Amino acid sequence: MAEITLSHIVKRYADGFPAVNDVNLDIRDGEFVILVGPSGCGKSTLLRMVVGLEDITEGELRIDGEVVNDRSPRDRDLAMVFQSYALYPHLTVAENIAFPLRLAKGKYSEADIRRRVEDAAAMLELREHLDRKPGNLSGGQRQRVAMGRAIVRDAKAFLFDEPLSNLDAKLRGQMRTEISRMQRRLGTTTIYVTHDQTEAMTLGDRVAVLKKGRLQQFASPQELYEQPVNLFVAGFIGSPPMNFLPVTYSAGALESPFGRFALPEAKAAKLTAHEGKVLIAGIRPEAFSDLSLVEESRRDHGAVLTAEVDVVEWLGNEVYVYLPFSASDEIRASLDQLDRDLDGEGMRTQMIATLSGASRVREGEQAQLWFDPARVMVFDPSTGENLTRDEEKVAQLQERAEAARAARAKSAG
Repeated sequence: MAEITLSHIVKRYADGFPAVNDVNLDIRDGEFVILVGPSGCGKSTLLRMVVGLEDITEGELRIDGEVVNDRSPRDRDLAMVFQSYALYPHLTVAENIAFPLRLAKGKYSEADIRRRVEDAAAMLELREHLDRKPGNLSGGQRQRVAMGRAIVRDAKAFLFDEPLSNLDAKLRGQMRTEISRMQRRLGTTTIYVTHDQTEAMTLGDRVAVLKKGRLQQFASPQELYEQPVNLFVAGFIGSPPMNFLPVTYSAGALESPFGRFALPEAKAAKLTAHEGKVLIAGIRPEAFSDLSLVEESRRDHGAVLTAEVDVVEWLGNEVYVYLPFSASDEIRASLDQLDRDLDGEGMRTQMIATLSGASRVREGEQAQLWFDPARVMVFDPSTGENLTRDEEKVAQLQERAEAARAARAKSAG
């Protein structure tokens, strides 16, 4: 296991383009860290720099306190699992798993190699497939073979480069569980690249969100979700994504396309310098409830927005309700740029509410949606800054995340 520290890491290509730009990460011993972001954000390039497959233009990479910028991949003692599996088709599963051990030329005895292969196969439920060739395996089985090849090495860290992207949705869910179980059991430092935020939110102790080569936020999944630092992180994390509405702040309340609502006093106090300004309010789809299903005792403790329903999507246990709205050219420009940054499709300005499957909201009707204003975030449209980020809550979330990680490490040990 290892601590991995990236200090002001830069990757600049021959044409001067910075694929990775001044990234700082401190990855603790045994930690599971996710690198996530839209296509082209630099996450895979950053991973390849850690393992030694890409040169570092500027900055310093340390593994267990030692600078390794100029070391070859073999000398860094890191095990990488690729998206394409990278298995040898002419070798059996057992031979593929044993391959890195045989490369070590005499370091391991045949008995030691056999034991390590059998232990890895048992962990990954591959024992009955050891004599088969990769061509006769499913995608999930091949990926487990690739993971087994990494496990047998007892490397300082595991590096995964979008290992599940070639699998179907059901198999991705199963393999995600396998990877999580394996990492907890072994306690090995792990860096995992993905574009799938479900993987990021469920697997990582901490998640590094990248945008155009720059680190936006490095925090626990819960902190990213509840206390994002800016519009980009808020829009990237969550499915369906966060709603962004044009609002005007005045006298402790926000005027939105769907009506006016008051903010809690502590949140409003953060906006006093923005009196009368046009801002962007962020509300997650799951923050809304159908007013008709909200208990009378709770109604007075929230706010209600009224809007005409455009589209309803019934999914059984929940309903997606789409509510279009208009925005000024200035706000529309900010939202369009955010949509491009998030690899969006340039869709119309609309709000999405995720309601209970029991809701009877219908297309073309006026819907009354209840929500707690305490869950609203407010952003500066020019800088993207989250103006309502609560540093006290951030500290609590960080403490809780560290306690959870320590508990997992203790149970694994």
